[in-house]
Amino acid sequence: MGDHVRAGELDIWTEQVGEGSDVLLIGGLGDTVESWQFQLDGLADRYRLIAFDNRGAGRTAMPEGPASVEAMAHDAAGVLTALEIPSAHVAGFSGGSIISQELALRHPELVRSLVLQSTWAVPDPYLRSWGRFVRGLAEVAPSERAFLEWFFLSIYTPRAHNDGTVDQIIEELLAFPHKQATEDLQRFLDAFLNHDTTDRLPNIVAPTLVLAGGRDMTARPELCRAVAERITGARFEVMEEESHQPFQEIPDEWNTRVDAFWREVEAQG
Repeated sequence: MGDHVRAGELDIWTEQVGEGSDVLLIGGLGDTVESWQFQLDGLADRYRLIAFDNRGAGRTAMPEGPASVEAMAHDAAGVLTALEIPSAHVAGFSGGSIISQELALRHPELVRSLVLQSTWAVPDPYLRSWGRFVRGLAEVAPSERAFLEWFFLSIYTPRAHNDGTVDQIIEELLAFPHKQATEDLQRFLDAFLNHDTTDRLPNIVAPTLVLAGGRDMTARPELCRAVAERITGARFEVMEEESHQPFQEIPDEWNTRVDAFWREVEAQG
């Protein structure tokens, strides 16, 4: 069961499950706590997991003014502070991985380790064009279902489209009562398209695992590799048959990989 916590001037919807070492999960574009359900269910026997709705998504309001990754990283730090968590393993995917980078740069004392799934340092022309496409798609799609069906062509593997996984995700999203406004999605997307951590990535000191999907059309492996190469000691792994969100498509394998990394970090003290 979740509740709002006060972080700065924002009430952020947050859910906690499990017991053990603290883990903060940070979602991407328009994603809410529910996007991490397989991790909340599958890792709660070993960790205390904290997930939250980013500003402008789900049950957390979007404040007035332009959105920024810096502000969202401050939100994440505020969640940990409000819950009196001195440091946590931090995992983020897609836009959430960019927030995670910024959190590690601005609040290194809060980040025990870093998992970056489907990440980048700065959008290249292809990713920037894809972002503009999604921005426009949100305005012209004839229905919410059509938007999700078309958007998810870039997010999930053909396997997930063909075996019914994507259909199930769409039905759950259509039934979700806390819809994201189109303008909030666009502001969220603009924040990531205008953000660049390239020159600052060497300042990240947390042990880092960078994961890429070999079939990801958006945060392609070369973009993820460029992030890993700029973070001292970062580990880079490609899940060759996966796309943008393997933590949802093959959660058991993803959880096992990340759990092994966290255990290794903890063993090193």
